Order: sequence, then C-alpha cells, then structure tokens
Amino acid sequence: MNTDNLLRPFSLKSLNIKNRIVMAPMTRSFSPNGIPTDTVAEYYQKRAEGEVGLILSEGTVIDRVSSSNDPNIPHFYGEQSLAGWKKVIDKVHEAGGSMAPQIWHMGVMDNHRSGWLPSQPFEGPSGLNRPDFKNGNIMTEEDIADTILAYGKAAADAKRLGFDSVELHGAHGYLIDQFFWDGTNKRTDEYGGKTLAERSRFGVEVVKEVRKQVGEDFAVILRLSQWKPSAYTNQMAKTPQEMEYWLNPLSDAGVDIFHCSQRRFWEPEFEGSDLNFAGWAKKITGKATITVGSVGLTGEFLAAFAGESSEPSSLDELMRRMDRGDFDLVAVGRPLLADPNWVKKIKNGQSDDLKGFTKAALGELVLE
Repeated sequence: MNTDNLLRPFSLKSLNIKNRIVMAPMTRSFSPNGIPTDTVAEYYQKRAEGEVGLILSEGTVIDRVSSSNDPNIPHFYGEQSLAGWKKVIDKVHEAGGSMAPQIWHMGVMDNHRSGWLPSQPFEGPSGLNRPDFKNGNIMTEEDIADTILAYGKAAADAKRLGFDSVELHGAHGYLIDQFFWDGTNKRTDEYGGKTLAERSRFGVEVVKEVRKQVGEDFAVILRLSQWKPSAYTNQMAKTPQEMEYWLNPLSDAGVDIFHCSQRRFWEPEFEGSDLNFAGWAKKITGKATITVGSVGLTGEFLAAFAGESSEPSSLDELMRRMDRGDFDLVAVGRPLLADPNWVKKIKNGQSDDLKGFTKAALGELVLE
C-alpha cells in the first residue's frame, strides 16, 4: 500500500500541515460546564505528537443560550472556556501540530438522556429537529442576526487564541443544516424557500460574517453532509446541478475547504460517476476538499455507537481515489480516537500494530 500522497504536506492560507491526514471532529463530552480540562488538552496533544496533520476539535458551541443540549460539551465563549482552549492550542503547537476548533450550534435537539436542559428552549428555523417533530422555538430575524454574529465572534476568538484555521459545523442535522433541509426549514421569509439554494441563505451569511471577522488569509472550513441522523439515506442535492446551486454560493462567501461527510467514503454520490461527495464538491467549486467516512476500519461509526466493534481495513481504495485527485485531505475518526499513534503506524508501515475499535473507547479520552 503506497501512502505517499497521504503523507505529503498541504498549505492553504493560514494552514501549513505536515501531511493530508485530518483528525475528524468527534464529540467527547468531557468538558464540565463547557470548560475544556487539562486532560482534554493532553488528549489533543497526544494526537499532535502522533503526527496528525490537522486536528479538528470536537464540536464546541457558540454563545447562544440554547446552542447545546449537553452540559459537558465544550463552549467556545466565556473567559474560562476560552482559557481552556488556549491551553489546548498551545499544547498542540508545542507538539508540532496544527488545529482548528469546530464551531457549532446544535439547533433544535432531542432532550439529553440525563434530563439536563438549557435555560431557554432550543431554537431553529422552524422549531423542528426532524420532519414533524417540534422541540424548540422558531428563530426570529433578530435571533438569526444575533446567531450569525455569535459565529463570527467565535471564529475571531479562534484566530486570536492562535488556532491555525476554523471549521463551521454545517452538517448532520444541526443548526446550519436545519436551515438547508426542507424537512426542518418550513419558513416563508428570506431564510426559507422551496429550493436548496434559497434555504442556503443562513449558511451563506454565517460564512460571510466569519470571513469578515478572520480576514482573507485565515483558512475557513465548512463541514457538510447529505445524510441526517434521522434520515441516513437523505440527499438534499439530488443532482450535480442542485449541488452547484448549494455549494457555489458558500464557496463565493468565503469557504476555503469543504469537509464532505458521508457514512462510507467509497460510495458514489450520483449515478453515472464513482465520485464521492468530496470528489463532486472539488469538481464543482474548485476548492480543496476533505473526505471522511469509515476510513481505516471495517464497519462504520453509527454501528460503533450501537456497540459493534471494528477491525483495521485496507487504505487501497482511499489511495486510488486520492492519487486520482478526487480530494485533498482525509479525515480519520475512530482510528484516531482509539489510537493517538495511528498516523505514525501508517507512515512506518506498521499495519500489524494498528488497533481495532470498540465502544469502550467512546467512554474515555484515550491517551496511549
């Protein structure tokens, strides 16, 4: 297995990374009251020492009262939380790594299993977190304007703290994605509409505000998905043309890298081509893309949450597509969650030393 192209450096604006491997953002819920601990800092430091090219943090929420449904999800606002993130990025840089926080607003959510609730109701475009299930408030235009500013403030803080880039979470049925999807956006004002292009206005305005706050030379990543937790086979863009209408305005607004989430990276996005989501995004926009989805392990992450274990798998198909130029970067999730030295082992050809993945790894911050 020749992984030379996976191990080449990558540079774009503020990003200068040693290889094409990205640690995927993975929710961990180990930040009590939203404050990242010293153990969280060590967790990311270990992945930097393990030679991950770019570390994307777990989702970290913006300054909106109901942006989170879990008290142990980290915040990206407030003096104590930002001080915690400053420790994280300093540790990562000391270890020779690069990092971007993933900036997040969950939108309308199911209530957390613990029973904890934010002090105000969840908020979203239409109060829905999936079709016909309402569990929050419909955002007013003032709410929308304030939320856009909160995204921009978080991105500005990321740059000020010394992060190398910032990622916006626009996937998986969370707030930005709730605006994109006709199943959760029933608005009749300028933030709604019958077409995906019309419903993209909120996302475009968030990207524009982030770009305004960080300047032209700071790399901005946007994570997108077609699938939703409540609709695994969903396709918002059902044709390449519809994907153009979705992605090009976001690209023009200031996205530098599209992080294209799918459950299995090898699955084609549209009939008539074997290009995956990241391949189509690169073809349409000309921008750099990140592919992700069951890289390096059998099974998939959804099965992992249900308790299914996975074993290391071949990277041959991934490398075939990367060598062809389908995408620029590769996000790796569960292998790096379970093993901070996964990249080193790939680099050194230590395939026999690669670890599998069990649900137990979700319950701790693995440091060795």
